[in-house]
Amino acid sequence: MGSNASMNSKIRDSVNSKIRTMLDEDVASVLHSCQGKEGVIKIGIIGGTGFENPSTGLPLENREEIDMITPYGKPSELIVCGTIKDVPVALISRHGREHKISPTNVNFRANVYALKKLGCTHLVVATACGSLREEHAPGDLILIDQFIDRTTKRDNTFYDGYSLTGVGHLPVADPFDKDCRDIAMKVAKDIGIDLKNGGTMVTIEGPRFSTRAESHMFRAWGADLINMTTVPEAPLAMEAGLVHMSIACATDYDCWRGDEHVDVAQVIATLKGNAEKVTKLWTELIPAIAKHAKFEQVKAAQDVAKNNCMGGEQWVPFSKRSKADNEAKENLYARFAHPRILRI
Repeated sequence: MGSNASMNSKIRDSVNSKIRTMLDEDVASVLHSCQGKEGVIKIGIIGGTGFENPSTGLPLENREEIDMITPYGKPSELIVCGTIKDVPVALISRHGREHKISPTNVNFRANVYALKKLGCTHLVVATACGSLREEHAPGDLILIDQFIDRTTKRDNTFYDGYSLTGVGHLPVADPFDKDCRDIAMKVAKDIGIDLKNGGTMVTIEGPRFSTRAESHMFRAWGADLINMTTVPEAPLAMEAGLVHMSIACATDYDCWRGDEHVDVAQVIATLKGNAEKVTKLWTELIPAIAKHAKFEQVKAAQDVAKNNCMGGEQWVPFSKRSKADNEAKENLYARFAHPRILRI
């Protein structure tokens, strides 16, 4: 009994030390400045449903797995770093490699923050979705350019009052980068992949699918596609100053089309073909973005993130918070004070 108590105490002390060191990280500096080498394009990749191991099929070299903890908790999975055709990349599985994390429980902030901390300048994601339009058939790939937010339970900003104070009022009129979409369209044409440019994604809370009434309502609103993860991932990428784009992979017609309705079996059946096409596209798109991207655009994205805060953005190291700030300290520390979160 005494031996076990001593071991538990050592584990707890180790956890506490790691947490306190991590909580002293300058969150504002990470989010609002480039973390990699000046002028070097590094691309973060997030794979969703059907892409639980997003590096599968990619010509990834110099592979390294990194177990990270951020001021916002643990990312969904170990982050795989390496190079694709000499371009540095960092890949993460949105729902974990065994798809055990529901859309509501994905730690979007930790995922985006970790990729930014690792020096990523761009973010390219894949997301499975339902189609709300006849012209977007199951198996189609669409580059979305707008979203509608119907989520209700998610942490949707880095400005939480604990890690970062103030309020980030980011302009998100056009949330996805047009230049990256144009590059993707050219690459897709060159390699013979049918890719559609433009579409509005409505993101619901999930994990259930829509009712027929909801599906018809979303169509009436002008939505073209429906998923459970674009928000808050896209606005968080903007808060982090990442140039980003999203490839939507249609798997079904939701439930607006006659007597049809979506189910998991239907989604899985379509995903294999989608994954093969996206992997082929990523293989050529990553080096194309690195070749044609302008670093001035990266700096512009950083400026948007940095210059749209109100209320006195402030970051205070955990170790220097005053006793009067006990509530903030307790809320911040509560995110991490469990060995399972650190995987030790």
